[in-house]
Amino acid sequence: MRSLAGELPAVPRGTQARRTGVLSPVMLVIPAAALILVFLFIPYINILVISVRVSSTSAPYAPGFTLANFQRALGDSLYLGILARTLMIGLATSLICLVLGFPVAFYLARTATRFRGVLYACILSPLLVGVVIRCYGWVIILANTGLINTSLRDAGVIKGNLPLMYNVFGVLVGMVHVYLPFMILSLLSALQSIDPSLEDAARSLGASERTVYTRVVLPLTMPGIQSGTILVFVLAISSYVTPVVLGGSRVELMAPLVVQQLIETFLWPFGAALALVLAISGALAIWVWTRLTLRVMQGVE
Repeated sequence: MRSLAGELPAVPRGTQARRTGVLSPVMLVIPAAALILVFLFIPYINILVISVRVSSTSAPYAPGFTLANFQRALGDSLYLGILARTLMIGLATSLICLVLGFPVAFYLARTATRFRGVLYACILSPLLVGVVIRCYGWVIILANTGLINTSLRDAGVIKGNLPLMYNVFGVLVGMVHVYLPFMILSLLSALQSIDPSLEDAARSLGASERTVYTRVVLPLTMPGIQSGTILVFVLAISSYVTPVVLGGSRVELMAPLVVQQLIETFLWPFGAALALVLAISGALAIWVWTRLTLRVMQGVE
């Protein structure tokens, strides 16, 4: 009985290799390219088109094109101050998360305790709760009638109220709490890829613990530091709920300002211009940070 393979016509090897080498990569790229096109490229083009249209109070925009929206966004000291405050809060949030998250990630990467799974659950558990709920939890703690001020007043430590909310401090506390798990997970993946024998080799050559951390561990963790700080920075400068709940109207940031222009004042072109200014400014900050960290990583290699 003849086999099925013997009955089928033979396919030239060159043709099969050509199909495998050309069609397969194209087919693999198409889904990702479609997602980027639909959810990133087209929306940004739409925002760009709206940003150069004429504002209208009765429609999303009026006929005609203008650059007045960008001139207003970049020429008014009020909006430039809000942009600078947004970038500074994003930078501060990234640095605080890095300082707080690095020891936690290092301990998780090196510990052999049987409660390691519990520690992972403690880090990931805040992500299971909505941002709004977490922010209102901080309201209960930081408000004038909240847990901290009430406890300190009852203990006689203070007579008035500590300004813990509706300021930059309250916004930073909320953002660090929300975005700290992202930093820890980014650092953890980088630290787990470092061979512990490198640290032992440095100690055997006479390096102190401080030298091991600063000259061996820290440089090798730069990919995780780079990705973690960029992730937290992008999330922080685009945050809306945390500044609104914990900052109120006293801490104006770009994301709430954009929403205000779109929903309250119905100035879609100006809101789109502010959104593009924020996106471009954040991209430039990320580019500078990437260049600096790449120099460090190239020096390590």
